[in-house]
Amino acid sequence: MKKIMIIGSGGAGKSTLARELGSILGLEVIHLDTLYWNPGWVETPKPEWQSIIQDLTLRESWIMDGNYSGTLDIRLAIADTVIFLDLKRLLCLWRVIKRSWQYAGQSRPDMASGCPERLTWEFLNFVWTYPSTRRPHILNKLSQLLPNQQVIILRKPKEVRKFLQHIFDY
Repeated sequence: MKKIMIIGSGGAGKSTLARELGSILGLEVIHLDTLYWNPGWVETPKPEWQSIIQDLTLRESWIMDGNYSGTLDIRLAIADTVIFLDLKRLLCLWRVIKRSWQYAGQSRPDMASGCPERLTWEFLNFVWTYPSTRRPHILNKLSQLLPNQQVIILRKPKEVRKFLQHIFDY
């Protein structure tokens, strides 16, 4: 495991898992949110964003957390391990609501500076509809990966903890 992608719904725990895994494995953690968003919640233009991702994937090792379907194929082509956090939508919703209270008015550590935490109906809808709209697409992409690419699907917080413990003990 040298090039690890972590994907899943908002509130699934991608950034937390990335930090913990990075600490255990000693790998660089790349929070895609910190690179995609510019101050004031301004998106990086698509051509520039694709170039950034292509450059990042050329590094020797990394852990990348974030979805960003527009660059999913670029990252999937290079990753040796893909971790899909396939947690229940109500848990994810609770976590994004809790996170919005915890970081109200400030940027969280895994977000670009100048992007204070906010909770919008659009984002809540993204999290709510993720299982029916995005999840099937993700599972289809994962089913097409090469045999040498490891796919790990974690469906419960307990499975995430066991996975981390296994990596730590290894």
